[in-house]
Amino acid sequence: MWQTLLTPVDLYCERTGPELWAEPVNALTNLAFLAAGLWGVREVRRYGTGTFAEVLAWWVVAIGIGSTLFHTFAIRATIWADVLPIAGFTLAYTLFTLRRFLGMEWGKAIAIFVAFYAVAGLLTWAVPDWLRQASNGTTGYLAPFLALAFLGTWTALSGSGAGRYNLAALAIFVVSVICRMADPLVCGSFPLGTHFLWHMLNGLMLGVLLAATARFGAPRQ
Repeated sequence: MWQTLLTPVDLYCERTGPELWAEPVNALTNLAFLAAGLWGVREVRRYGTGTFAEVLAWWVVAIGIGSTLFHTFAIRATIWADVLPIAGFTLAYTLFTLRRFLGMEWGKAIAIFVAFYAVAGLLTWAVPDWLRQASNGTTGYLAPFLALAFLGTWTALSGSGAGRYNLAALAIFVVSVICRMADPLVCGSFPLGTHFLWHMLNGLMLGVLLAATARFGAPRQ
Protein backbone atom coordinates (compact mmCIF):
# COMPACT_ATOMS: atom_id res chain seq x y z
CA MET A 1 0.00 0.00 0.00
CA TRP A 2 2.71 2.49 0.99
CA GLN A 3 4.62 1.75 -2.18
CA THR A 4 1.49 2.54 -4.18
CA LEU A 5 0.96 5.85 -2.36
CA LEU A 6 4.59 6.82 -3.02
CA THR A 7 4.40 6.03 -6.72
CA PRO A 8 5.36 9.10 -8.80
CA VAL A 9 2.73 10.48 -11.16
CA ASP A 10 3.25 12.53 -14.29
CA LEU A 11 0.00 14.17 -15.36
CA TYR A 12 1.04 17.52 -16.78
CA CYS A 13 3.05 18.80 -19.69
CA GLU A 14 5.59 20.74 -17.60
CA ARG A 15 6.67 17.70 -15.57
CA THR A 16 9.38 15.67 -17.30
CA GLY A 17 10.53 13.52 -14.37
CA PRO A 18 9.90 12.55 -10.73
CA GLU A 19 12.20 15.22 -9.28
CA LEU A 20 11.02 17.49 -6.46
CA TRP A 21 11.13 20.74 -8.45
CA ALA A 22 10.09 19.41 -11.86
CA GLU A 23 6.98 21.61 -12.07
CA PRO A 24 8.17 25.02 -10.85
CA VAL A 25 5.63 27.11 -12.76
CA ASN A 26 2.72 24.83 -11.89
CA ALA A 27 3.82 24.92 -8.25
CA LEU A 28 4.41 28.68 -8.04
CA THR A 29 1.16 29.65 -9.72
CA ASN A 30 -0.67 28.19 -6.74
CA LEU A 31 0.15 31.52 -5.14
CA ALA A 32 -3.00 32.68 -6.96
CA PHE A 33 -5.09 30.57 -4.56
CA LEU A 34 -3.20 31.79 -1.51
CA ALA A 35 -3.60 35.41 -2.60
CA ALA A 36 -7.32 34.96 -3.32
CA GLY A 37 -7.94 33.22 -0.01
CA LEU A 38 -6.05 35.73 2.14
CA TRP A 39 -7.70 38.62 0.30
CA GLY A 40 -11.03 36.91 0.94
CA VAL A 41 -10.30 36.65 4.67
CA ARG A 42 -9.62 40.40 4.75
CA GLU A 43 -12.80 41.20 2.81
CA VAL A 44 -14.99 38.95 4.95
CA ARG A 45 -13.67 40.61 8.10
CA ARG A 46 -14.06 44.09 6.58
CA TYR A 47 -17.71 43.44 5.69
CA GLY A 48 -18.38 41.46 8.88
CA THR A 49 -19.92 38.56 6.96
CA GLY A 50 -19.30 36.00 9.70
CA THR A 51 -17.59 32.71 10.48
CA PHE A 52 -19.05 30.60 7.66
CA ALA A 53 -17.78 33.10 5.10
CA GLU A 54 -14.34 33.29 6.68
CA VAL A 55 -14.08 29.49 6.68
CA LEU A 56 -14.67 29.55 2.91
CA ALA A 57 -11.84 32.05 2.48
CA TRP A 58 -9.41 29.94 4.51
CA TRP A 59 -10.57 26.93 2.51
CA VAL A 60 -9.24 28.62 -0.64
CA VAL A 61 -5.88 28.97 1.11
CA ALA A 62 -6.03 25.22 1.81
CA ILE A 63 -6.65 24.58 -1.90
CA GLY A 64 -3.45 26.46 -2.72
CA ILE A 65 -1.43 24.55 -0.13
CA GLY A 66 -2.78 21.18 -1.27
CA SER A 67 -2.14 21.90 -4.94
CA THR A 68 1.39 23.11 -4.17
CA LEU A 69 2.10 19.87 -2.34
CA PHE A 70 0.89 17.83 -5.30
CA HIS A 71 2.80 19.77 -7.94
CA THR A 72 5.95 19.62 -5.79
CA PHE A 73 5.71 16.06 -4.43
CA ALA A 74 3.93 14.47 -7.40
CA ILE A 75 2.98 11.10 -5.94
CA ARG A 76 -0.31 9.26 -5.57
CA ALA A 77 -0.64 10.24 -1.91
CA THR A 78 -0.50 13.97 -2.58
CA ILE A 79 -3.22 13.74 -5.22
CA TRP A 80 -5.63 13.70 -2.26
CA ALA A 81 -4.13 16.92 -0.90
CA ASP A 82 -5.01 18.45 -4.26
CA VAL A 83 -8.47 16.95 -4.75
CA LEU A 84 -10.07 16.96 -1.29
CA PRO A 85 -9.86 20.71 -0.54
CA ILE A 86 -11.40 21.48 -3.94
CA ALA A 87 -14.24 19.02 -3.36
CA GLY A 88 -14.79 20.34 0.16
CA PHE A 89 -14.93 23.95 -0.96
CA THR A 90 -17.40 23.09 -3.74
CA LEU A 91 -19.76 21.44 -1.28
CA ALA A 92 -19.40 24.16 1.35
CA TYR A 93 -19.92 26.98 -1.15
CA THR A 94 -23.04 25.26 -2.46
CA LEU A 95 -24.51 25.19 1.04
CA PHE A 96 -23.45 28.78 1.57
CA THR A 97 -25.24 29.79 -1.64
CA LEU A 98 -28.43 28.02 -0.65
CA ARG A 99 -28.40 29.43 2.87
CA ARG A 100 -27.03 32.95 2.47
CA PHE A 101 -27.71 34.03 -1.12
CA LEU A 102 -31.04 32.24 -1.54
CA GLY A 103 -32.11 32.51 2.10
CA MET A 104 -33.22 28.90 2.58
CA GLU A 105 -33.79 27.20 5.92
CA TRP A 106 -31.39 24.37 6.72
CA GLY A 107 -33.91 21.61 5.96
CA LYS A 108 -34.74 22.86 2.47
CA ALA A 109 -31.10 23.73 1.75
CA ILE A 110 -29.89 20.24 2.65
CA ALA A 111 -32.65 18.57 0.64
CA ILE A 112 -31.76 20.56 -2.50
CA PHE A 113 -28.06 20.03 -1.81
CA VAL A 114 -28.44 16.24 -1.66
CA ALA A 115 -30.71 16.10 -4.73
CA PHE A 116 -28.41 18.31 -6.78
CA TYR A 117 -25.24 16.33 -6.03
CA ALA A 118 -27.03 13.02 -6.57
CA VAL A 119 -27.87 14.18 -10.10
CA ALA A 120 -24.44 15.74 -10.66
CA GLY A 121 -22.77 12.57 -9.42
CA LEU A 122 -24.80 10.41 -11.79
CA LEU A 123 -23.98 12.68 -14.73
CA THR A 124 -20.28 12.56 -13.86
CA TRP A 125 -20.39 8.78 -13.54
CA ALA A 126 -22.14 8.51 -16.92
CA VAL A 127 -19.39 10.39 -18.78
CA PRO A 128 -17.83 7.88 -21.24
CA ASP A 129 -14.17 6.95 -20.82
CA TRP A 130 -13.20 8.35 -24.20
CA LEU A 131 -14.50 11.79 -23.24
CA ARG A 132 -12.83 11.62 -19.84
CA GLN A 133 -9.51 10.85 -21.51
CA ALA A 134 -9.99 13.37 -24.31
CA SER A 135 -10.68 16.10 -21.75
CA ASN A 136 -7.54 15.26 -19.71
CA GLY A 137 -9.75 14.23 -16.79
CA THR A 138 -11.47 17.61 -16.73
CA THR A 139 -14.91 15.96 -16.71
CA GLY A 140 -14.19 15.28 -13.04
CA TYR A 141 -15.01 18.97 -12.50
CA LEU A 142 -18.48 18.61 -13.99
CA ALA A 143 -20.18 18.93 -10.58
CA PRO A 144 -18.66 22.32 -9.65
CA PHE A 145 -19.34 23.55 -13.19
CA LEU A 146 -23.00 22.55 -12.92
CA ALA A 147 -23.22 24.06 -9.43
CA LEU A 148 -21.96 27.41 -10.67
CA ALA A 149 -24.24 27.33 -13.71
CA PHE A 150 -27.41 26.19 -11.93
CA LEU A 151 -27.04 28.02 -8.63
CA GLY A 152 -25.47 31.07 -10.23
CA THR A 153 -28.47 31.46 -12.52
CA TRP A 154 -30.88 30.82 -9.66
CA THR A 155 -29.12 33.39 -7.48
CA ALA A 156 -29.18 35.96 -10.28
CA LEU A 157 -32.89 35.39 -10.92
CA SER A 158 -33.61 35.72 -7.19
CA GLY A 159 -32.34 39.30 -7.30
CA SER A 160 -29.28 38.74 -5.12
CA GLY A 161 -26.26 40.80 -6.09
CA ALA A 162 -24.18 37.65 -5.71
CA GLY A 163 -25.73 36.24 -8.88
CA ARG A 164 -23.66 38.31 -11.30
CA TYR A 165 -20.49 37.36 -9.39
CA ASN A 166 -21.33 33.68 -9.63
CA LEU A 167 -22.02 33.94 -13.36
CA ALA A 168 -18.78 35.89 -13.87
CA ALA A 169 -16.97 33.11 -12.00
CA LEU A 170 -18.65 30.57 -14.29
CA ALA A 171 -17.34 32.40 -17.39
CA ILE A 172 -13.80 32.40 -15.95
CA PHE A 173 -14.14 28.71 -15.11
CA VAL A 174 -15.06 27.87 -18.71
CA VAL A 175 -11.81 29.46 -19.91
CA SER A 176 -9.76 27.72 -17.19
CA VAL A 177 -11.28 24.35 -18.14
CA ILE A 178 -10.20 24.90 -21.74
CA CYS A 179 -6.66 25.60 -20.52
CA ARG A 180 -6.63 22.39 -18.46
CA MET A 181 -7.87 20.35 -21.42
CA ALA A 182 -5.29 21.89 -23.75
CA ASP A 183 -2.28 21.07 -21.56
CA PRO A 184 -1.35 17.67 -23.08
CA LEU A 185 -2.16 18.89 -26.59
CA VAL A 186 0.43 21.67 -26.68
CA CYS A 187 3.42 19.81 -25.21
CA GLY A 188 5.11 19.40 -28.59
CA SER A 189 5.10 23.10 -29.40
CA PHE A 190 4.94 24.59 -25.89
CA PRO A 191 6.68 22.34 -23.30
CA LEU A 192 5.56 24.49 -20.40
CA GLY A 193 1.96 23.52 -21.09
CA THR A 194 -1.14 25.42 -20.06
CA HIS A 195 -1.92 23.94 -16.65
CA PHE A 196 -0.45 26.98 -14.92
CA LEU A 197 -3.21 29.05 -16.54
CA TRP A 198 -5.76 26.72 -14.91
CA HIS A 199 -4.26 27.70 -11.55
CA MET A 200 -4.19 31.43 -12.25
CA LEU A 201 -7.68 31.60 -13.69
CA ASN A 202 -9.15 29.45 -10.93
CA GLY A 203 -7.47 31.69 -8.36
CA LEU A 204 -9.23 34.61 -10.01
CA MET A 205 -12.50 32.67 -10.16
CA LEU A 206 -12.34 31.83 -6.46
CA GLY A 207 -11.50 35.44 -5.66
CA VAL A 208 -14.71 36.47 -7.45
CA LEU A 209 -16.69 33.94 -5.42
CA LEU A 210 -15.14 35.23 -2.20
CA ALA A 211 -16.02 38.77 -3.22
CA ALA A 212 -19.66 37.65 -3.51
CA THR A 213 -19.34 35.84 -0.19
CA ALA A 214 -18.02 38.90 1.63
CA ARG A 215 -20.39 41.45 0.09
CA PHE A 216 -23.66 39.54 -0.08
CA GLY A 217 -23.27 36.60 2.30
CA ALA A 218 -24.16 38.11 5.66
CA PRO A 219 -26.62 36.00 7.69
CA ARG A 220 -30.23 36.96 6.99
CA GLN A 221 -32.33 38.18 9.88
